[in-house]
Amino acid sequence: MADHAKINLRDEAEDQAPKFSMPDGIEARFARKAMGDSPLSGVSYFAYGPDFKTAFGHTHSEQEETYVVVEGSGTVRVGDEDVSVREWDAVRITPGAPHAIAAGPEGMKIIAFGAGPSGDAEMINDYW
Repeated sequence: MADHAKINLRDEAEDQAPKFSMPDGIEARFARKAMGDSPLSGVSYFAYGPDFKTAFGHTHSEQEETYVVVEGSGTVRVGDEDVSVREWDAVRITPGAPHAIAAGPEGMKIIAFGAGPSGDAEMINDYW
């Protein structure tokens, strides 16, 4: 096994948005498995259209996440707090903190980094 893994998030990670019945123009590309299924870290790419808001929130019992906005702006709701974000802002979410994302009027593209085991997400309906 190689001591590294490389992937192009836009070209090689499958868009998972259609599997979750997300509207056209939304991309959700998870690369953890495509990069060797690391037990300790993962990276994903998300592209949200104008004013898109995730239909649910989620939390992780062990995994910590960091979201980096690479284009556009929006809001990250963490617990009861709405955090405004813009290009190149980074928001770290601790394990156990419920959170969700909403894009601003020009849409938003983010890279999400997860540290810790995968598969520990719990979805929260009606989070907004």
